[in-house]
Amino acid sequence: MEFLQTYWLDILTTVLGLIYIALEYRASIWLWSVGILMPVLDIFLYWQHGLYGDAGMACYYALAALYGLAVWKFKKTREQKQPLPIIHMPRRYYLSVVCCFFVAWGACYYILIRFTNSTVPLLDSFTNALSFVGMWALARKFIEQWWFWIVVDAVCCVLYVQKDIPFKAGLYGLYIIIAIAGYYKWKTLLKQSS
Repeated sequence: MEFLQTYWLDILTTVLGLIYIALEYRASIWLWSVGILMPVLDIFLYWQHGLYGDAGMACYYALAALYGLAVWKFKKTREQKQPLPIIHMPRRYYLSVVCCFFVAWGACYYILIRFTNSTVPLLDSFTNALSFVGMWALARKFIEQWWFWIVVDAVCCVLYVQKDIPFKAGLYGLYIIIAIAGYYKWKTLLKQSS
């Protein structure tokens, strides 16, 4: 019973995370509903463990999920009036994405070292910045979003082990495998739609 009292939020958000990644793998619009609930709960989980950057990022995830839902539901291709297709990120976005990543990393790092007692500001801010661009790429259905998540998942897995959030660490370890499989699944869907 003490185990459940200690880890109930970790377990609940992990189960929601499994549902989320399964829906993302299938490119299902329902991922956004789970993508709103899970980060709201993650705010409390991360804050309890001193991952202030991740707690802040969870706020962003909840808002980004609302954006993603709106884009997937309402943005149609002009020619076909079909739902937004999976595509490659246009090269014209590369420089902007890299710049946004570094600005976000620097800003998050500054906030963590200046206003919190974070013990992992460099990695916490790194995963936040890369997640920021990853969520944007997911909302636009860019296949490259999977590569962002592979890196984020690997770093988060290590961070969560260090911060004694074992179920979330296991989830992020599983996310690495699913992100690799998701990339190939989306690649197949992309070829089928071409």
